[in-house]
Amino acid sequence: MKFIQNTPCTLVTGFLGSGKTTLINQLLACKKAEAKWGLLINEFGQIGIDGKLIDASDGNQGLAIREVSGGCICCTSQLPLQIALSRLLAEHTPSRLVIEPTGLAHPKALIEQLSEPHWQTSLSMQLVVCVLNANQWQDIRYQEHDGYQSHVQYADVVLINRYEDMSKPMREQLIDWIIEYNPNAQIVWHRNTADCINRLYAQIQTVSQVIYHEQQKQRQQVRISLNPLLTNTANNTVSVGNNGQFLQPKLDDANTTTTTTQPTNDTVNEVVSLPYRYHDYQQGMSVGGWRLPANWVFEYGSLQQWLSAIPNWQRIKGVVNTDEGWMRFNFTPDSLTTSHCPDQLENQLEIILLETHADKLSDADRAKDWQTWDAQLLQMRLFSG
Repeated sequence: MKFIQNTPCTLVTGFLGSGKTTLINQLLACKKAEAKWGLLINEFGQIGIDGKLIDASDGNQGLAIREVSGGCICCTSQLPLQIALSRLLAEHTPSRLVIEPTGLAHPKALIEQLSEPHWQTSLSMQLVVCVLNANQWQDIRYQEHDGYQSHVQYADVVLINRYEDMSKPMREQLIDWIIEYNPNAQIVWHRNTADCINRLYAQIQTVSQVIYHEQQKQRQQVRISLNPLLTNTANNTVSVGNNGQFLQPKLDDANTTTTTTQPTNDTVNEVVSLPYRYHDYQQGMSVGGWRLPANWVFEYGSLQQWLSAIPNWQRIKGVVNTDEGWMRFNFTPDSLTTSHCPDQLENQLEIILLETHADKLSDADRAKDWQTWDAQLLQMRLFSG
């Protein structure tokens, strides 16, 4: 395989629901139409939906997307990562690579993997941007979560969004918290404005290389200056130094079942009989999802209301055929986003829930919950096209 030498690589990290996909879509909106970018997405769940949430507009014809589903690429065997990354670089020869690991990833492990000798000539590791949702941070469960802390700890830049309603003392507490875990991080208060995104995009394009010393396992960073983003230093920017279980449920209308072949990651084509549902439990998170025939149509309003009422959910995403057309669902606890999308080969829906020590369930109780949700979901099915 032939790679472009020293392809610039940017990591976009952040906990579940932080806004990584939104930031990537904003950066892609600034990409020149003729530029060739590669995007490698790692999903916690088994189904692989995040790629469908990326804006595939005409301006992004030069975008190649690869997905690695079914768990954190830095916790499991490195083989899926190596295969997906090798194919992406060899087949599409992008001028820039963006990697979005799962929100439950361990950034240190991923950085070390991408710094191994066999990537030294093909990748040029650059900026690690951690997206931090300020509304989410105010929940003490997140502040004390080891995985949440690790995203900040190994970032070059911490990009804070959804902070507009925070008081000044609370913003100062957030800054102090970030400094505690990463005193060298540069902090950017991100208003999602076009001007801010354009300037961040320009900085990423010209960022100095981060030099990795594999032997010492330490990075000597040649840091970029984010001064062009400091449009208002008072308000905008502050610079500071398991146990899984998988089910094939007995859903209704078995005679409508179809069989599809669809890649669930970049290495395996899985033949799945539809309807299909799975659930799993990892790292304090319960995750499950459905793959259903494309001709199953659901009532849009009822579906949206039902999804938002599920207890303890942290992320909901999907592409679903509804009575209002094919819709994307991209929910975080403080942002319920839906939009029309092109026709898909199948309905896909995935839900990630946080279980605290106080409400941790047994495997049997989790199975009952998912079976209950199966029945409720089917009640919203209108007809088969």
